[in-house]
Amino acid sequence: MGSTNLDVEQKVLADTPAQDHNASANASEVPEKESEITFDTGVMSWLQVLGSFFLFFNSWGIINTWGAYQTYYEQYLLAGTPSSSIAWIGSLQSFLLMMIGVVTGPLFDAGYFRVLICFAAVMLPFGLMMTSLSTKYWHLILSQGICVGLAAGCLFVPSVAILPQYFRRKRGLANGLAASGSSVGGVVYPIMFDQLQKKVGFPWATRALGFLCLGSICISLSVMRVRFQPKEKRKLYQLSAFKEPAYCIFAVAMFLGFLGFYNFLFYVQSYAIETGIVNANLGFYLLAMLNAASTFGRIAPNFIADHTGPLNMLTPAVTITAVLAFVWIRVHTVPGIIILAVFYGFFSGGFVSLPPVVMASMTPDVRDLGTRLGMIFATTSIGLLIGTPIGGAILSDTHGYLGLQLFTACCLIASACLMALVRFVRSGPKLLSKT
Repeated sequence: MGSTNLDVEQKVLADTPAQDHNASANASEVPEKESEITFDTGVMSWLQVLGSFFLFFNSWGIINTWGAYQTYYEQYLLAGTPSSSIAWIGSLQSFLLMMIGVVTGPLFDAGYFRVLICFAAVMLPFGLMMTSLSTKYWHLILSQGICVGLAAGCLFVPSVAILPQYFRRKRGLANGLAASGSSVGGVVYPIMFDQLQKKVGFPWATRALGFLCLGSICISLSVMRVRFQPKEKRKLYQLSAFKEPAYCIFAVAMFLGFLGFYNFLFYVQSYAIETGIVNANLGFYLLAMLNAASTFGRIAPNFIADHTGPLNMLTPAVTITAVLAFVWIRVHTVPGIIILAVFYGFFSGGFVSLPPVVMASMTPDVRDLGTRLGMIFATTSIGLLIGTPIGGAILSDTHGYLGLQLFTACCLIASACLMALVRFVRSGPKLLSKT
């Protein structure tokens, strides 16, 4: 009897820790379920959109200011230097913005988000301050081409990679609202530079841009938080992605699209002025009109993409942009060039803002998104680097804009065809598939 009671007591004592352990395990599971990640709602989620808006504002926004600098350099600081040579500074900026994604993507995935933003918060104003002191071509290559390009690249990948951590159903809308920052920057920065350099001179106009960059990046730093911390070491690249046909075709489509896309932005102003369609003052504001229209072009297609699928919006956006590039050949009036610039800005807004949403939908594990985006952007960067110099070389050799216009349009239409092929590979002939 005594031994029986002892056995019972031992059994109870043996079972109690296990029960306590199970209870504590269940208790630890409750908070996980309660704190199970919610998407598409909450103040913190929309603060990430605000922060990403200013990252776009200071990455693509500052890059889109290049047209104003190119005009100033041609007329004053680098007068006598060929336009195609000056254009390499702007191309280098765009190239580095995309190419550095090979490094910044994996660094973001590894948890170095704040390090990247802090680096850019120092390097971007520094590059602009050094630009304000530059007097020679190689000074500008180092300060504006390399420093500003590297800093913008450190802002760009985090700006698109953080949003899928907070949004699913409204991912397109969130990305579109954030990406509109590049269009707003493309309006604010050029006009700010143009007006200030007339009143206070080139050095202080450029420094003012640097101070605005610093202040607005600090807003992003204060509100943005990474939601998923890495639990394992992330790879610098993911070559297995290139075994996916859709990923490979999409990479080529992006390369071809950006090979031609920026030629319109770089040369429509000089085309309109040199052919006598508009005067120099209205010609300057063509790009501002284009970027203003692009603001809406980044929000509306992204909002619709949440309901139709990102590829179902990206393919028509690229196609219409290509058609508008062909229309450019026959535009010879003031109303025509203004309408063309506005329409090109609106539809191309979808082309430049939807690819990250497409990539998010094509990435099985969101923790790999930064790495896969970085590889796509590296491919795209080569198109950005060589596209506008090729356009400039065609312009110089033919002494007319027809070859440049055809080059732009053909690159874009080839990109549109490949985007359609990506959609077919992913969903087949189903017209109503949300892809």
